[in-house]
Amino acid sequence: MDNVVKEKSFAFAVRMVKLYKHLNAEKNEYVIAKQLLRSGTAIGALVREAEQAESRADFVHKNGIAL
Repeated sequence: MDNVVKEKSFAFAVRMVKLYKHLNAEKNEYVIAKQLLRSGTAIGALVREAEQAESRADFVHKNGIAL
């Protein structure tokens, strides 16, 4: 069974990396680009962390943070 949320969060992270590169190279927007990169890639990390949750409540909590 495929994990749609995991796949979409990965695709989103890839888009954020591309946006980061564009903002750095073309627009010289370093501070905003860095924050976008951090927040855009954190979603996937949080979703993966939720997969290893110790309980249902922990799973819900970790996915809530990702949201």
